[in-house]
Amino acid sequence: MSTTPDYAKQLDAAVVAVNAAGAKIREYFAGSFGIEIKADNSPVTEADIEAEKIIRSTLLEVFPDYGFYGEETGKSESSNGMVWLVDPIDGTKSFVRRSPFFSTQIALMSPDGLVVGVSDAPCLPRERLGNIDSVSETERVIAVAAGGCRRNTKIVTTSKTENLSDAYLSSGNLKSLAGDPAAWSRYATLVSSVARVRGYGDFYHYHQLVSGQADLVIESDVNILDIAALVVAVREAGGVFTDLQGYDITLETTSVLAAATPALHAEALAVLGSAGFSA
Repeated sequence: MSTTPDYAKQLDAAVVAVNAAGAKIREYFAGSFGIEIKADNSPVTEADIEAEKIIRSTLLEVFPDYGFYGEETGKSESSNGMVWLVDPIDGTKSFVRRSPFFSTQIALMSPDGLVVGVSDAPCLPRERLGNIDSVSETERVIAVAAGGCRRNTKIVTTSKTENLSDAYLSSGNLKSLAGDPAAWSRYATLVSSVARVRGYGDFYHYHQLVSGQADLVIESDVNILDIAALVVAVREAGGVFTDLQGYDITLETTSVLAAATPALHAEALAVLGSAGFSA
């Protein structure tokens, strides 16, 4: 008999929250919005702030004892070790440029780890994965611990790729990696070892990874709010998700090595080693 807790109610709440936030984001995307520059020199818009307020109020109304860690509105404490991790618009720079390749990320972290993940692109029509119809819901991945991963309307799994020579690699932000000659050299070795290299970036290459369209994802400049929901998705789809040193994901994680299979992850990690990478 399984002893894994049932997080169906939490997943339902996250979906309600992402739907409400998405409606507000689409309003701003189609109209105008104010932009400010934060202390870290990144932009924040009215849409970011309003969407996070909607998500916070929606989730905490149902789970008032849970903590909340949001990109724009900060942290509130938990009385039971359960914390929502939220980035209302991951990819604000894309949003500002009117590119639909940004997403809303909602995850739930329990004392045992990440257990719920919702990754939604509120302005990008969903990929139909072979089904051509007139439906235009947004591109979305949802996952829950011990409950599998779903991309749009289908349950999905990662590919069975085990060798770098057969792997499709997608890389995101690599700025800090490129700044270290030893690390960059190891990455170049990896690039020359795989079958194909693309850079879909942000949420989208993780959506591809969970559905077998990509096999390996590497990023060197992330924070936990960017990836928490995607960690749940990749693992529930059968993949492996660590940082670039092979360590487990924590609130302090800043890099990603995600792979379709344990064998592929191990081979990529062996090539990358630990030179120049931070945990």
